[in-house]
Amino acid sequence: HVQLVESGGASVQAGGSLRLSCAASGYIFNSHCMAWFRQLPGKEREGVAAIRTGGGPTFYSDSVKGRFTVSRDDAKNTVYLEMTSLKPEDTAMYYCAADRSRPASCSLRLDLYDYWGQGTQVTVS
Repeated sequence: HVQLVESGGASVQAGGSLRLSCAASGYIFNSHCMAWFRQLPGKEREGVAAIRTGGGPTFYSDSVKGRFTVSRDDAKNTVYLEMTSLKPEDTAMYYCAADRSRPASCSLRLDLYDYWGQGTQVTVS
């Protein structure tokens, strides 16, 4: 039973920073794609950042490039999203996602991901 648990969401002022964490269990962590998505009510889920566990390139949406950093701790089965220079438009529910099939290349495509966490709210004012 795969479980992804996000934490670290909070309310912050514009210009501030947050670090989100996603702990995976029941999952063989190596060589999978893991990603962060975000969503506002009534809007489509948007890919923010992706990384391959065990090593590989990272991917970012244009809206967060240079401000957000995705990283992993393979020993802890955990992926992080370091968010800096936060803007009000970063306000959303943030979701962690993981694939099941170890694709050749990771990306921010929504249909690449099979497992989802419950989300953690980030509010920037």
